[in-house]
Amino acid sequence: MTDVYDQAKRSAVMARVKSKDTTPEKTLRRILTGLGARYRLHRKDLPGNPDLVMPGRKLAFFVHGCFWHGHDCARGSRVPKTNRDYWLAKVARNVARDERSQAALKAAGWRVEVVWECAMKDEATLAARLQTLLDQATASSAETSDTSAST
Repeated sequence: MTDVYDQAKRSAVMARVKSKDTTPEKTLRRILTGLGARYRLHRKDLPGNPDLVMPGRKLAFFVHGCFWHGHDCARGSRVPKTNRDYWLAKVARNVARDERSQAALKAAGWRVEVVWECAMKDEATLAARLQTLLDQATASSAETSDTSAST
């Protein structure tokens, strides 16, 4: 089946798909700011360019769109009817790239958290999860500084 748009229109549509400052990313930022967390955006010097980074806590966040990164929710498991093979390969490449980036960050001593687009629907649950992560990161960074101070 052919595309419903001509090549120029499809190119324009795809060019509007953002990778930075997306609505889910802005939602995560708003929640973290409300929790009193400080962060940096889009660190290009780290593997995978995490969307948000807390360097002092060695905590990196990736905000993933369910469709683009192959989540197992309803939106992520949906495959377009047209050009099916292309989209399956595209999502598989994205997933493989995500795994490589996260493994490299973990090997460098970072904690990696993926926040899925579908998790933004329940902001209260997400905020509670993030608060737990922040508490754990604070506790582990305090232990690290206590250990280095006693040596």
